[in-house]
Amino acid sequence: MPDSGNLKAVDASQRPDSQSQVRVYAMPPADDASPVEIVQGYLEALTSDDPEFAMARKYLTKEASKTWDPAVRTTVLENGPRPGTSLGDESESGRSFPLTGRKVATVDKEHAYQLDDAAYNQVIHLTQQDGPNGKEWRIDRVPPGVVLGQSDFQRIYWSVNKYYFATRSAGSPTGATGGGQEGLVADPVYIRQRIDPVTETVKALLDGPTTWLKQVVDTRFPTGTTLKAGTRTLAPDDQGKLTVPLNAKADTANQERCTEMAAQMLYTLQDLTSSGVQEVELQRRNGSQLCVLSKERAESVASRRTADHPNFQYFIDDERRLVRMPASSGRTTTDPVQGKLGSGEQPLRSAAVSRDEERAAGVSLDGRSLYMGSLVSETPLGKPEVRSKAKSEEDGLSTPSWDGRGDLWVADRDPKRPRLLWLDQGAGEPMPVEIANLDGRIEAVRVSADGVRIALLVKKDGKTSLKIGRVERTGAKGEQPAISVVELRRAAPQMEEVTAMSWAGGSRLVVVGRESGGVQQMRYVQCDGSMPASATLPGLTGVKEIAASEDERQPLVAHSDDGIVRLPTGAQWQTVVKEGSAPVYPG
Repeated sequence: MPDSGNLKAVDASQRPDSQSQVRVYAMPPADDASPVEIVQGYLEALTSDDPEFAMARKYLTKEASKTWDPAVRTTVLENGPRPGTSLGDESESGRSFPLTGRKVATVDKEHAYQLDDAAYNQVIHLTQQDGPNGKEWRIDRVPPGVVLGQSDFQRIYWSVNKYYFATRSAGSPTGATGGGQEGLVADPVYIRQRIDPVTETVKALLDGPTTWLKQVVDTRFPTGTTLKAGTRTLAPDDQGKLTVPLNAKADTANQERCTEMAAQMLYTLQDLTSSGVQEVELQRRNGSQLCVLSKERAESVASRRTADHPNFQYFIDDERRLVRMPASSGRTTTDPVQGKLGSGEQPLRSAAVSRDEERAAGVSLDGRSLYMGSLVSETPLGKPEVRSKAKSEEDGLSTPSWDGRGDLWVADRDPKRPRLLWLDQGAGEPMPVEIANLDGRIEAVRVSADGVRIALLVKKDGKTSLKIGRVERTGAKGEQPAISVVELRRAAPQMEEVTAMSWAGGSRLVVVGRESGGVQQMRYVQCDGSMPASATLPGLTGVKEIAASEDERQPLVAHSDDGIVRLPTGAQWQTVVKEGSAPVYPG
């Protein structure tokens, strides 16, 4: 329990109703409701599981109900909207109430979550109108969209990954993320989890990728594709087959393109754990079959890199060798990897293993050299692929990171020449990566499996924060691309200091850090900056490094005061070895 800090008021938004299993039903306005009761009733109705906000509209005048669009955006406030005292309107028949609060985020019309910590200041206006029992108060001017507290948002909304194909880019003639398969990229959005989530998720997928991601992904659905007019709800049958009727825009899709469309839909619906969808049938506008794709066949059409099973977990042992232990079993025996990086000939302080587990990049003990080594043969290491001129061992090269395309990334933390470097297929001349609006020095780098997002720990003024950027590749096809990282955005904003992180799924990371005045903790965060309510992990003392597989079924591995430890699903932290550092999964 905390032993310091100030007292903090608990807002009504943080009531027990915020638990995910609780459903909230809105109540209509009472016949003699006062202006204050109308405002409070309306705000409560916004937190209900009412599909079309029909009950909330009962608090509005007919004209206001026609113009109010709840889908335009959802504003999430830290402690819910606080109605102020009536402003004393210009007429006896009108009342104005200020609504204030501190923003956490907004969810836009694309269902995309965007961090926003500005003050919230809106006015809600009421007027008197004739009702069946005389004069009654109703709202005639309402703030845009929906506004609610963070705890209500976490109860009502659900993060779902839509899937799109990585754009075929320069230096990547197939657009594949390794293995020859077309690679899929997770695009997280928020939907109302109890209001026909299958239909809403399909609609969100057909709307196309969110603005932040659309520069680097493509959809196989033809432009303008929507559900067939009149389709109100979608649900799988008893065998898990979901039939999706589309409009005329999809009628001309050939078989190959249609199966790619179906693969996008199948993978997207897999994130709805309650959907039960095992097979998707896409239909033309006239009801004829366009194509059918089963869950088993989807992997042959498109690869979702997070579905890959790593064979081993890796770390640096007390002899400064790269060692490994089985990933999926309960065994904790460790063995040096095959090849020179496991021999101890070159002492290491960190390493990264390629996703096919055939190569590894190791950073020398002094942090100034990066070597490439085979994990399947005794090939000599050769000369360093990257050299840093950093004078201090505390600086130098970061732990490297492999993306799903087979490229290697590493940060040089030399204070005189800090830079992010990219090596095409892990070899050749290291290329500097341009980073737009970088404010600080990169301390750590992790690239997502899809290769289009990069997580950076950036240090400024003695504090380190987590930033997520979009990776863009430009240049002529077949030539080495120019690589840049753009539109950096902050993740884990609740944490004043982030000390370690790792990708832990298609759009999720695990982070280690602390809140202002708080103690160290581990949490899951989404790459859009949102943080699920149940994201806290079991405590562990003195965590220095963390590793997670993008296959979410694999245990977390950490370097802590207890040595190398791992966290199997449904269990507590278990010590593997007392001495060791720099744990990593392939990637």
